[in-house]
Amino acid sequence: MRIFPGAPYPLGATWDGLGVNFGLFSEFATAVELCLFDSPDAVRESHRIPLTEHTDMVWHVYLPDVRPGQLYGYRVHGPYEPRQGQRFNPHKVVMDPYAKAVGRISRWGDEMFGYRIGDAAEDLSFDDRDNAAFAPLAAVIDPA
Repeated sequence: MRIFPGAPYPLGATWDGLGVNFGLFSEFATAVELCLFDSPDAVRESHRIPLTEHTDMVWHVYLPDVRPGQLYGYRVHGPYEPRQGQRFNPHKVVMDPYAKAVGRISRWGDEMFGYRIGDAAEDLSFDDRDNAAFAPLAAVIDPA
């Protein structure tokens, strides 16, 4: 798959007729991975693409081989300090907050939580189970 730096704006996934630009804002992320899924039934991503470019706190990439209908989510790395409001967990696929379409709704599973259900530390614990099979996914659209 061909990967280009892309542009920080617009945010979200933007089809330009030739490929898709992805832009995600995060002030505190230390790394971001774009996860592409082949179908709504996929239990794991088919591609995991590190976003190495970031401008003005926006992580971005351009993929000329991606088309409308592509399902995607993100894995966002950063501090896990719940007492300070930071709950980054790269084991969790998260939906694009700028998504223009929902490609798959959430499926219930304890893996969806960033912390371990039933743990003595409650929501201060850390869950390292992968939630890719359960996570909601966005879909790239053709705005035309």
